[in-house]
Amino acid sequence: MEFKHYSVLLHETIDNLNLKNDGVYVDATFGGGGHASYLLKQLSNGHLIGFDQDEYAIELAKKSFSEVLKANSKPKLSLVHDNFGNLQQNLAKLGFIDGIDGIYYDLGVSSPQFDQPERGFSYRFNARLDMRMDQTKDLDAYKIVNTWSQKELSNILFKYGDEKYARQIAKNIVAKRAIKPITTTFELVDIIKEAIPAFARRTGGHPAKKSFQAIRIAVNDELEVLEKSLLDAIEILKPGGRICVITFQSLEDKIVKKIFKKYSDVDIPRGMPQIPDSLKPTLKIISRKPIVATDKELEENNRSHSAKLRVAEKL
Repeated sequence: MEFKHYSVLLHETIDNLNLKNDGVYVDATFGGGGHASYLLKQLSNGHLIGFDQDEYAIELAKKSFSEVLKANSKPKLSLVHDNFGNLQQNLAKLGFIDGIDGIYYDLGVSSPQFDQPERGFSYRFNARLDMRMDQTKDLDAYKIVNTWSQKELSNILFKYGDEKYARQIAKNIVAKRAIKPITTTFELVDIIKEAIPAFARRTGGHPAKKSFQAIRIAVNDELEVLEKSLLDAIEILKPGGRICVITFQSLEDKIVKKIFKKYSDVDIPRGMPQIPDSLKPTLKIISRKPIVATDKELEENNRSHSAKLRVAEKL
């Protein structure tokens, strides 16, 4: 399958990095490499390190970027098959212990992950329940749906999917799997539909959308890993370096907003004439309000409609 992925907020993201020709940058979510391609064209002697936990994406990137992956190419590109939660360890292995000049995240699930039926991400295709971004991991959607307790299922559906009928859905899952294991995406869709009242199924989009999102987040531990990675990124950024994060749902955006606010606020004690270094903020927020897609981009790519970009700079 050809890897087709629209690079959301492409110029807004890369342009906000304030690129230096010889800078070192990190693409935390390489995917189809759209953002990376645009960035590399603007570097003369710099280096880009691309992370992706999806082996399929890494293998395609090796083919698409074969020329720039050559040892003597300028600028340079390194690819890392790992989760961005392991950012610091991998950068240390590559020798970038002095920090980086910028990092960006595109937290959307890539189009191939949704559009390849066998990946089990989408309620639009019938496939084995999977949803792993890193297919070397043991935990998948099948295990969660068939082994987690009713309480655990209800909790993730509500917490990660904001699913109003989380309890009813979890109860129905447990009842159905007692008869036989729930194997496919369409089986799960039917079970979810059964648990939601008819009037609710007719409004608010596909009735399985929130549940599938919640299970995917749980499979990939997305929110906890994001928070860890952002904290690591702030630590290894050089002064003046920037961090850009594109989110697609409110839980992600809240984490980014909270961390940026925490590291950009300063609490000055009364009567203190000068702020000591220990109390000075670490970040300066560049985008007070999230940057969203233009009308032109929305016409070209419907998946951009929920995208929000936040930008901060290391002080």
